[in-house]
Amino acid sequence: MKIIDAHVHFSNVQAFFTAAEESGVDYSYEGYLRERAAAGIEASICMGLVESVPHGFPDKDARVPMTADLCPEPPPGLYTCLGINPHGLDDAALARIAQRIKQDKTVVGFKIYAGYYHRYIHDPVYTPIYKLAAEHGLTVAIHTGDTYSEQGLLEYSHPLAADRLAVQFRDTKFLLCHMGNPWVLDACEIAYKNRNVFLDISGLEEGNAAKVAEAEKNRLIIQHLTTGLAHLDDYQKVLFGTDWPIVPMEAYIHFCKQLIPPQAHESVFYHNALRVYGIGG
Repeated sequence: MKIIDAHVHFSNVQAFFTAAEESGVDYSYEGYLRERAAAGIEASICMGLVESVPHGFPDKDARVPMTADLCPEPPPGLYTCLGINPHGLDDAALARIAQRIKQDKTVVGFKIYAGYYHRYIHDPVYTPIYKLAAEHGLTVAIHTGDTYSEQGLLEYSHPLAADRLAVQFRDTKFLLCHMGNPWVLDACEIAYKNRNVFLDISGLEEGNAAKVAEAEKNRLIIQHLTTGLAHLDDYQKVLFGTDWPIVPMEAYIHFCKQLIPPQAHESVFYHNALRVYGIGG
């Protein structure tokens, strides 16, 4: 089965190095390629993120757009959602974004770090991004649900806020990352109601392979996640992603296969990412 990982990180951000220690993955150029090959993943979509000082994220001084800066050159097969820092989203930043979209064909979307940055996703500061996305056929990925950092504020990352966006910007595709976990049912309802909203199932578990395998055996965890998916009842709207490096790729693929009916595996693990993010395949 072909696989596209629709949510990875490849940035020089200290939190990811800490997460990699906990998950036991090699968070490096070589480690990424090696793990991707072993897991049978053909390509990945990276959520751009930078910090100006170590442990600085959410960094108000981060240059916009935020990209994948772990190495001077990104690995082959790595697409990018440009990260947006609302504090630096001025006219000059918008000009840089427009230029990057024009020059870099690996850009497939934008990433809004709701909850980390203390702005509602319907704050007018983001309006130019949503309009640019519609104009260029790009997807806006939005962090929803729990935040990795205690500095995050959950009132900004609750998935219900995306309903207003979906109605206001009907020509823009929105993807709710992490299926809004723990508000899975809420996120699935937003995707059920709105034709322009999709979900990814990245980051629902974190840690090493043994921890992920243990979660697979927990009936309550599986039921919590599959209840929302059953309500949505549309696996054309669901994309596989790992949130690497917070979890090993192969272990997380096995975990997610327990959430998705076998007849929908090819759509969720591969074809939906091609369609939603408009990448070649």
